[in-house]
Amino acid sequence: MADQRISMVMPVLNDERALANQADFFELLRSRGHESIVADGGSDDGSARLGANIADRMIETGRGRALQMNAGAAISTGSILWFVHADTRVPERALIELERLSLTGGWGRFDVQIDAPGGLFRLIGTMMNLRSRLSGVATGDQGIFVDADLYRRVGGYPTIALMEDIAISDLLKVQRRPVCLRIRVGASARYWQTHGIVRSILRMWRLRLAYRLGGDPATLHRTYYGRPPA
Repeated sequence: MADQRISMVMPVLNDERALANQADFFELLRSRGHESIVADGGSDDGSARLGANIADRMIETGRGRALQMNAGAAISTGSILWFVHADTRVPERALIELERLSLTGGWGRFDVQIDAPGGLFRLIGTMMNLRSRLSGVATGDQGIFVDADLYRRVGGYPTIALMEDIAISDLLKVQRRPVCLRIRVGASARYWQTHGIVRSILRMWRLRLAYRLGGDPATLHRTYYGRPPA
């Protein structure tokens, strides 16, 4: 059993199908003395109802991942906060490795692999991990974890419409470089498959560059999702 309690926060928005696949993960957390929190951003499917059934705590918030994750963190009781997307597959050994980690005052993320066959998807995952290792910037798909006191000290996620993972990474790496765990969590290939692999990669690069050059996150959100933030 872990000496430090983990509060896993999962933001959801119309993610009923993905959330249903997390029931075993939530039960694993519970069996090892940890806490699961679902933060629903106004779903019109059964996400909120399902979250209330399978998670230890469920909170309804305004829409926006940053807002949802901050709201979930605000009701957490653990010394480690772990932010996991609804469509991320987390192996048991990732939890065990996080339990073993001495994270006081620190933060980090896992390596990622895209959950689709093919060499190009393997390359995408490898390049994401390498870029993160070199830059000290983590993505939400990588399961960011952070000492709860450090999270509160930097003010949590900046409440912007997109690039909240980059924004909090920038705040956190000023305090300490991230711990980069090589155990891989599974990230959904859905966006690449829907929009095309090459087109998606180029779009993501363009949006990251625009953000770094001062682009408005709400405008970037509209470009990424094809709709304005709610």
